[in-house]
Amino acid sequence: MIRRLFAALLVLWAIGFLWFATTLPRPAGRTQTDAIIVPTGAAGRIERGLNVLERGDARTMLITGVDREVRPGEFAAEFDVPAPVMDCCVTLGFAAVDTRSNAAETAQWVRQNKVGSFRLVTTDWHMRRAAGELERTLPPQVVVVEDAVVSEPSLRILFVEYHKLLASTLARSLPG
Repeated sequence: MIRRLFAALLVLWAIGFLWFATTLPRPAGRTQTDAIIVPTGAAGRIERGLNVLERGDARTMLITGVDREVRPGEFAAEFDVPAPVMDCCVTLGFAAVDTRSNAAETAQWVRQNKVGSFRLVTTDWHMRRAAGELERTLPPQVVVVEDAVVSEPSLRILFVEYHKLLASTLARSLPG
């Protein structure tokens, strides 16, 4: 009985991992939203968010999880963001240190700025967990458009992120 249960769980885990690794989220098309949310982390996220902002598909952007030592001028210089765009449209969020606190920082910013819809820009392998954490913290009427940055993750990254997703999903399903 215990062996069968263990074998069944192992098969479910393997099928889940295979699904996770082979069906990574994709980039969104030209969708208009109020804002863009970019959690810091893997390469390409901030650049993608800035490109969407520059195209005019959103009016403002929050970059959540920025290191406390980064200054707006340094950020603008590193990513070649004109001062007027930094002043009007880019908010650097310094409160978050992980995906869960990215969601909390985002939810607070969304409420303060009366955002009804936003584009979540993060790496393909990170999208499911980031979106899941946001689902837990955002009001249900806020529309989230998932816009994945395509990457070529290693097997190690996929393995670790799959387990983080499982843990996050389990934590969200527990009462309290």
